[in-house]
Amino acid sequence: MKKNKTTKTNTPHHFSHKKRTWRRKFADAFHGLRLSVYQQSSYRIHFTAAIGVLGTAWLLGNFDTVRWVFLIFCITTVLAAEMFNTAIETLAKAITNSYNPSIGNALDIAGGAVLTVAFGTACIGTILFLEAIWKKFGSFL
Repeated sequence: MKKNKTTKTNTPHHFSHKKRTWRRKFADAFHGLRLSVYQQSSYRIHFTAAIGVLGTAWLLGNFDTVRWVFLIFCITTVLAAEMFNTAIETLAKAITNSYNPSIGNALDIAGGAVLTVAFGTACIGTILFLEAIWKKFGSFL
């Protein structure tokens, strides 16, 4: 394994047999979240879209608890899928910089998984928003 002194992922606490504390686990998880936000353009696009979706739902003002739960679940699922895809990409780069058809297929499948989740959640969001828009403005249409 290559040693890279500039990345936190190669620090000893990730690979040692010592038990990590809950504080360390949460610190590592927040580090991963920061990496996603600051280093992955796809994650930033999804994150920005999520803020827009939440803002639009709030402005509509007629989202009940169930709608909010569905909306937050969809957003969380897309962001998590993007992070899993990024983790697979990062591992692939750590393994080799050369083309490998199996790694390429794995990366394509991970990207396809993000696309599947994004498409499904977009369908759910469309249903939620169309109904909310209809309830708010339907009498004016």
